[in-house]
Formats: sequence, structure tokens, C-alpha cells
Amino acid sequence: MSLKNWKHLVWGKPHASKRENVLLAKIDWFILSYCCLMYFSNYLDRSNINNAYVSGMREELHMFGKEINNINTIFTCGYIVGMIPNNLMLQVVSPRIWFPAMQIIWGILTFCTSVTKNVEQIYAIRFFQGMAESSTFVGTHYILGSWYKPEELGKRSGIFTSSGLIGTLFSGVLQAAVYRNLNGVAGRSGWRWLFIIDGIITMPIALYGFLVFPDLPRTTKAFYLSQEERTLAYERLEEVEALEQAKSRPLSWNLLRRILSRWRYYGCSLLFAISGETESFGSSNIMGQWMKAIGGFSIEQIDYYPSGVTAVAIVSTLVCATWTDHAQVRWPVLVFMSVACIISAICLLVWSSPIGLKFFAFYLAGASYAGQATTFAWANQICADDDQERAVVLASMNMWNNVVNAWWSIVFYPATDAPRFKKGMIAMICASVATLWITWLVYYLERREWRKRRRLEDGVDEGVDEKKNGDQTLDDPTSNEKKDQTVN
Repeated sequence: MSLKNWKHLVWGKPHASKRENVLLAKIDWFILSYCCLMYFSNYLDRSNINNAYVSGMREELHMFGKEINNINTIFTCGYIVGMIPNNLMLQVVSPRIWFPAMQIIWGILTFCTSVTKNVEQIYAIRFFQGMAESSTFVGTHYILGSWYKPEELGKRSGIFTSSGLIGTLFSGVLQAAVYRNLNGVAGRSGWRWLFIIDGIITMPIALYGFLVFPDLPRTTKAFYLSQEERTLAYERLEEVEALEQAKSRPLSWNLLRRILSRWRYYGCSLLFAISGETESFGSSNIMGQWMKAIGGFSIEQIDYYPSGVTAVAIVSTLVCATWTDHAQVRWPVLVFMSVACIISAICLLVWSSPIGLKFFAFYLAGASYAGQATTFAWANQICADDDQERAVVLASMNMWNNVVNAWWSIVFYPATDAPRFKKGMIAMICASVATLWITWLVYYLERREWRKRRRLEDGVDEGVDEKKNGDQTLDDPTSNEKKDQTVN
């Protein structure tokens, strides 16, 4: 395969219009650069609470039992509360203002975490931090769906999702470096310095967003886009007149009735509510807790080695997202992810398996993250004809996933179950099998909707053709002569 073909496979074929290629390059740079940096800082902080726990925070704050699970659950509760309001606010307040404002709030709260004296203070901070951070993930997927065509969306969603995973990867490396070089400096523990550095990283990114983020295509005033490019950004996505009408609807209670009367809300929400739990090994740092519990590993090793899970997640996400844009089908990625997680859980469930196989199983579980970008690209595609529905469905998907997250780790992955996490391994197998079934259900419902839409369109076309033929007969001056000849 030539270099040109590889480029087309990875980034998609260039558009026929040079103007559209230039526009796409600009929005790729400014939208993806800010959203990826924002999500990087988001996940850097989110992951660092687990890294801090195994790097001295537990001992210094006298944490015991399931308190680390409680911290994550309280964060999730704040995340749930802020989800849909944050996404709807993007239709009221300029995203260029809303995103950086939320980022500044969680950056300040990150600084506050570095001076906490007890676990109760962390509980309060994490709840409000969850509310602020809930603007990022689904908000960005809504923005991406507003700027990109379906065949452009998968790889951009994959790049965005990978930026959060890079934050997780960098978190372990950063914690190890901080522990080695800053632990005890100015009388502060290494884990406290970690949150200070997080906050310092976050603030300049927020300022960058204020300056360059382009808002939505129909409202953008970005200085780097000409008026012609702003018009093109909106018009290139308008394939049917109905889509423009749907995007101009004002917010009203009719939105609720419209959404709840369709299958999309239920199908997409159920899909990510369950499939998202296949990420539990990575999100709960099960590998780090396993290594700490069995002993024989240094703190730096406990920080470094789980980064392999994240590395697999990044590669899987980018490869699968790129492939879905090329093939224009999303469901095979969820099948791949589910099968990988089933294999991983079985290997870990058999406790007599060698250490090397357990390392392999933990790393293989990183493939679970490949479904995240694909699932949201799929939902963006399903709801492309209704902008408001799309905003709510994307938020609802992440909201219901976090509703499950709020109790999932406490029930199936409590810290007291380390190192075996037997319940968690069984739960992983069940969640993966359920994901396979729900994937088929969404695929079936989407195809049924397509068939129904085609039948309606064909009926309209036939009606239009019949009307045209009737009008031509009425207007044809020879038609009466033909009738007279037939009578005679």
C-alpha cells in the first residue's frame, strides 16, 4: 500500500473542494487541540486520586476499608448530577466560555485536594469536582458531532478519547517522578505535590480555550475562520432541509416528549451504561491494587506497570476508531472489546495461573476502552437529524453509565477484595456478554429505522411523481383530443 493510500486510510480521503480541506484542517487543529488538552487534564486529575492512594495518601489520611471506593463513588455522583445540565448549557452559553469556566473550577478544587487533612474533605471536594468535570466528555462529543460528518467522526472521537487515556498514562509516570523527586520537599508528601502540579497544568489550558475555541458552526466567530468558511462549516453538514429545521428548534418541554417517544434514548443509554463497565479494571486501577496486595513490588513499579493497560487502551482506541470511519460500521469494535474482556477475566479468575499470564490479562483488558469512542460516534450518527436529542442522548449515555459506576466498584471491586477480586471477574464476564446482546439490539433498531425511513421517502417520491404526471395531463392541450378520439 502506498503512502498516499495509508494517509487516506488513517485520516480519510480529502474532499473534492480545496476550501473544505482547508476548513477541516483548521477545525481539526483548534477543536481537537483544546478538547484533547482539556480532557487530558481532566483524566490526569481523575486518575491521580487512585495513584495517590497507593503512593502514601492512604497511610497519611488514615484511610481504611472501602474509603477509596467511596471517594470514587462520590465523584461519580457529582458527575451524574452535572451531566445533562452541562450539555444543555452548551446551547445557552457559548462553549468557548462554558468549557474553560468549568475547567478553572475543577483546577481550583485540584489545588484544594493538596491541602486536605482528612478523607471527609476529599469527599466534599470530589463531589463538586465531578460536577465541573462532567462538562468535558459528553460536551466534547456533542461539539464533535456538530462539526464533523459521520465518515470524519470516528477517528476524531478516538483521538479525543485517547487524550484522556494519555492523561491516565502520564498520571502514573508523573506520580512516580513526583514521589522520587518531590516527596518531602517543603514538608509536603509526594501525593500532595501531585495535585499541585495537576492544577498548574490545568489553568493555562483553560486560558487557551477562552482564546481559540470556535463554539458551534452556526454561532462561531473564530478569528481564524473567514465568513466564507463559517458558512461552509454549517452548510456542509446540511444534507436535508429537515436537519436545518431540527437544529433551529427552541428549547421546550416538547423536547422531553420527542426524546422519550423514540428508541434512541433507551438503546444508546443502555449500551454505554453496560459496555462502559468493561473499563472497570482500568478505571479502578485493579492492577495497581493487585500488585500492592501481593507484595514484592516497589511504589515506583506499582505506579509504572499499570501504565501498560493504558498504552493498550490508546492503541486499541485509535486503531478501532480509524477502522470504523473507513468501514462505516461501528458494532464490530464492541464485539472485539467484549471478547477481549471475557478472555482477560477468565485468565484472572483462575488464580493458579502464572504471574506472567495475569500481566497479559490486565494489559488485554485495556482493549475495553476501544468501545468508548466508537459508541459515542455511533450515537452521534444515530441522532444526527435532531441536534437537541443528540445533546440529551449523549449526556444520558454517560449519565447512566456513571449511575452504574456509582455502586459498581463498591459491590464488585472493593479494595478489601484485593488481590483476587473474584466477584469483579465474574461481573466483567457478565457485563461483556450483556454488551454483545445490547450491541445487536441497537444494530437491529438502527437498521429498522433506516428501512422505515426509506419506505417513507420512497412513498413521498412516488406521490410527487404521480402528482407531476397528473399536472402534466391537465396542462397537456392534446389530452382532451385523445379523450374525444377514444369516445368516438
